Amino acid sequence: MEFSTKVLPPEKDKTDCLVVGVYEGKKLSAAAKAVDDLTNKAITAVMRSGDINGKTGSSLMLRKLEGVLAQRVLLVGLGKQDETTLKAYREALSTAFKAIAATQSASASVHLTQASVAGMDGEDLLEHAVLIAEEISYKPPRPGMKTSKEEAATLTKVTFVPPAETDAKALARGLLRGVAIAHGQNLARDLGNLPPNICTPSYLAQTAKTLARSHKLKVTVLEEAQMRKLGMNTLLAVSQGSRQAPKFIVLEYNGGGKKKPIALVGKGITFDTGGISIKPSSEMDEMKYDMCGAASVLGTLQTVAELKLPLNVIGVIPTCENMPDGQATRPGDIVTSMSGQTVEILNTDAEGRLILCDALTYTERFKPDAVVDIATLTGACVVALGSVASGLFSNQDSLADELLEAGVKAHDRAWHMPIWDDYQPQLKTNFADMQNIGGRMAGAITAACFLARFAESYPWAHLDIAGTAWKGGSEKGATGRPVGLLTHFLIGRAAK
Repeated sequence: MEFSTKVLPPEKDKTDCLVVGVYEGKKLSAAAKAVDDLTNKAITAVMRSGDINGKTGSSLMLRKLEGVLAQRVLLVGLGKQDETTLKAYREALSTAFKAIAATQSASASVHLTQASVAGMDGEDLLEHAVLIAEEISYKPPRPGMKTSKEEAATLTKVTFVPPAETDAKALARGLLRGVAIAHGQNLARDLGNLPPNICTPSYLAQTAKTLARSHKLKVTVLEEAQMRKLGMNTLLAVSQGSRQAPKFIVLEYNGGGKKKPIALVGKGITFDTGGISIKPSSEMDEMKYDMCGAASVLGTLQTVAELKLPLNVIGVIPTCENMPDGQATRPGDIVTSMSGQTVEILNTDAEGRLILCDALTYTERFKPDAVVDIATLTGACVVALGSVASGLFSNQDSLADELLEAGVKAHDRAWHMPIWDDYQPQLKTNFADMQNIGGRMAGAITAACFLARFAESYPWAHLDIAGTAWKGGSEKGATGRPVGLLTHFLIGRAAK
């Protein structure tokens, strides 16, 4: 999809679909009022009739109005005037692009970017507009199948019409940022949505190599023998029941000279049966999404490279399958991690923390300024926060605050959870330094407490995205989260 910005009055806008906002109480936005004046009060008439009430998410398509050059005029509700939130603004954009997609419009001019949203400027509003447009137009990959003409998107050109006084450089930044984040999110979505017989550890490694070639990144892929030599025994304990070879992927973006790097560590379980502690069969197909942490790291690295951020970023991805087999790890097995700490594996379905702990230890060699791990780690986090917010845990409050702020900016929010020492006794065992589960109570917290034991040498944060990385049911699919949050966190670091 091609995006552009242009200050253009409605009477001169020859487009397939002109999108303007209306408010509750029969109030019109400036763009809607201009169209209303050109069309002999056509918008006023339909609002008086009650065909559209201006509530957030409402819409009405008007066709071939006399007085305007546009083939269609789409009215979209923005809620109460002067009370438009970022959520409402994004919902209005989502409504608009869904309505446009239902037509044969090849071009659209969107005036909703003139809205006033608390805490957001024109640059921010443009970024979100691009992201919503891409989200609505996104089609998941369908391996081995051709896209039919009916499925192909008709809309190819979108012009966003900002307020006349908006700085042109700011608009260019917002457009660039929105497109770059959308590209990263779409990569993460594509990887998450691919079937697990295609998106294997080897596939992720090849994707990393392709990304490195196209964006001039450094890539290293460790094979099983190298992992064994390094002592990554907790990672290998997870992979040993699978016929798919594990991979350990390291991507390096160097845009910050001699600055200390920021490391992103992504969980890459390309399919999770639970191992010997096997999961119920219902909805097990969704366990292909257990590599969405890895996908978000790859997507964020792509975005960072496109934006050419002046900092150094390292992506670390431990990836394997978790399968039941005669060679699979058993509940009760004890393994020695790369850090030298021993772990009693009481539940083989608590495998994400086992591959991440070795990755966190490996990451020490880069002497990072901060480390953020991203993982679809616990069902307990889904119970606690649902699909709205990711769980955020950190050993440094200032780092947590940066991530929380970035999440608000990106509308990809997280919620700060505790990792107090009070929870650590739940990991106690008679037979090793720790066990890999902490019981039913506070499951997301004890999982984070486990990881914290391997991240004591640097500022560290953990994002549990089990509830936010994908949607189920009729909307089933990867969301691309938290690429937006991570990108804004890195933009903030670059600004410092």
